[in-house]
Amino acid sequence: MQSQSQIQLPVSGLFGRYPQVALPGTYDEMFDGDRPRPAFARVAQLLAKMTPDELARAQQLAETALLQAGVTFSVYGDARGTEKIFPFCLLPRLIAAADYARLERGLQQRLRALSMFLDDIYGEQKILAAGIIPPEMVLGAAGYRPLLRGIKPPGGVRIHISGVDLIRDPAGTWRVLEDNLRTPSGVSYVVENRLLSKRLFPRVFDAARVHRVDHYPTRLAETLRSVSPLEHECHAVVLTPGPYNSAYFEHSFLARTMGLELVQAPDLCVDGDKVYCRTTRGLKRVHVIYRRTDEAFLDPEMFRPDSVLGVPGLMRAYAAGNVTLANAPGNGIADDKAVYPFVPDMIEFYLSEEPLLEQVQTYVCLFDEDRQYVLEHLEEMVVKAVDEAGGYGMLMGPQASAQEIAEFRTRILAEPRRYIAQHRVELSSCPTWISEGSCVEPRRVDLRPYILTSREGPWVLPGGLTRVALKAGSYVVNSSQGGGSKDTWVMKETHA
Repeated sequence: MQSQSQIQLPVSGLFGRYPQVALPGTYDEMFDGDRPRPAFARVAQLLAKMTPDELARAQQLAETALLQAGVTFSVYGDARGTEKIFPFCLLPRLIAAADYARLERGLQQRLRALSMFLDDIYGEQKILAAGIIPPEMVLGAAGYRPLLRGIKPPGGVRIHISGVDLIRDPAGTWRVLEDNLRTPSGVSYVVENRLLSKRLFPRVFDAARVHRVDHYPTRLAETLRSVSPLEHECHAVVLTPGPYNSAYFEHSFLARTMGLELVQAPDLCVDGDKVYCRTTRGLKRVHVIYRRTDEAFLDPEMFRPDSVLGVPGLMRAYAAGNVTLANAPGNGIADDKAVYPFVPDMIEFYLSEEPLLEQVQTYVCLFDEDRQYVLEHLEEMVVKAVDEAGGYGMLMGPQASAQEIAEFRTRILAEPRRYIAQHRVELSSCPTWISEGSCVEPRRVDLRPYILTSREGPWVLPGGLTRVALKAGSYVVNSSQGGGSKDTWVMKETHA
């Protein structure tokens, strides 16, 4: 009997021309040459039986469902309109059970070390005294908040919600690209994408035996309740900057699915160093705030005095231990792109363990030797501003013009601490439906798993947001830069 790993896909099927258009030098997530990877053979076989017309119709239904559900995001400064439907490819990204188990352990290790780093930096600063990280890398960073030193977060957790961006190199090795520890977004699309997959690919989904992701809002609500300042009482709310924020859909989605109130700054007030929510029945004490407002605008008394999105006195209540803020203010220093190269050192320093996840070699432009190397190889490098996200403030050297390279050279020389650089790492590719050609072609992808940390430690959602560069040849997966998303199917362990 022919094993699944030896199944040869029919050349007339959905993937008939796929091997001929594969991206050279990439690790393909579903195929190894012209054969599906062993763990995905059954799923690939079922998908291959679909015709392009059938997939096109299913894709159209998915996009209509997203439109009707209001699954949107905003791109600031886009004159073509504020709200956009989040681009979605119905073909899933598959991850084998054993592969994800290793990834899960690595993510949990990383979050434990980063949490200990934040406690240390806002406490005794042992890692700086030991010379593991140069003090100027931390104390001079924009993300470091010296006013918060000595303040311990209620509940003892700083990174309640995190999203760690991962890529796979050409050898198939997972590598961390960056950490998102302030207000990571995108998990609502994970849940919405799964609803579409189950509805439009029911037979394939059942055959794949995929871990669920729809319980994320329940787990998030439990995480928030676990860090309440009061042991047997917790009124939690979701704080949003408002409907004009780019991720407002997610704010309302999570509040609704968790059964929590969605509030804006005017709905909250501080009295006696305690936070209250204004209701039709009067003031109600708030114990936990899942904040989706950037910390710079969180409290005009401590941060930006011109903020109209914040709650005056909120940080006083936080410092007094009367309200938990998720995530804790000050986390930005731990996901600073110039601090990222030191995370393996943190793991060894705090946990006395070898890092389980690889990283991408990173050059810190503040260091003379690194800066010299970067300036001499700018046309080969990907340069990133440490305080930017979403694909902004970036130079893709291999694709940049001479003028762009010259401009970044000037920027680096003027503000070296603000930039890091990496050689471009070839992202893995994944079969993706291309509507314009009514065909399946490989497109580059990354992965953002979501980790919730309670008093008991970190829990990894068995899935995540697979972002895909929809433009041919592109390496940029951000939705603000023309990227889209896929459902991520983490398969359950199979037993003979």
